[in-house]
Amino acid sequence: MLVKFCGATTAAEVRGVADAGADLVGLWHGVAGGAADLSVPRLAELAAQARATGRLEAVLVTFGSDAKALARLTADGGPSWVQLHGYQPPATVRALRALVPEGVRIVKVLHVRGESCVEATLIGAYERAGTDCFLLDAVTADGRTGSTAVSLDDAAVTRLAGRMTRPFLLAGGLRADNRDRFAGSVAHPRFLGIDVDSAARGPDGLLSAGNAAAVAEGWRTP
Repeated sequence: MLVKFCGATTAAEVRGVADAGADLVGLWHGVAGGAADLSVPRLAELAAQARATGRLEAVLVTFGSDAKALARLTADGGPSWVQLHGYQPPATVRALRALVPEGVRIVKVLHVRGESCVEATLIGAYERAGTDCFLLDAVTADGRTGSTAVSLDDAAVTRLAGRMTRPFLLAGGLRADNRDRFAGSVAHPRFLGIDVDSAARGPDGLLSAGNAAAVAEGWRTP
């Protein structure tokens, strides 16, 4: 099970989630108005910090759709994953796949509201375009996406996973104590891991090593 914590803005957060047992750290760029949005130089710095831990891989988390600009960010030791968190079409995935260095993994977020997925009919097209895996996340009733702390329905996740041929990461309201609510998702053969933001943060709003460790242990220990 891969464990990803999202929205780091400091080197201390990066080191903390590495110590907590994470595999991936999400770094925001191109998330207009996002509290954890990073400049290009800061993104590069924190990607280097992640690599220096010897265990973490950096994930570029973006609403951007300019494939050339995104590919440039992955060059020269930049993030080794790109998470397309907006409503980018399959054409963006195809263009990005042609431009990123070999070994960079592309994650396409699928937005789920209740039991329906906005991009359900495009899953096959995303796969053919070069998506390595999907991330399933909740959309709120008012349309907000990303770091909403809203949970998905386990049955809805497994139905959606049944339409895929690629692995998936699970997000949306995951905490140290609610693994049992997603028994079907965890047991699915294409389940790859989890992506957590809110439950890993401390009172100061930053990613907390202690909270992150509790989440990682809670999900890796049945």
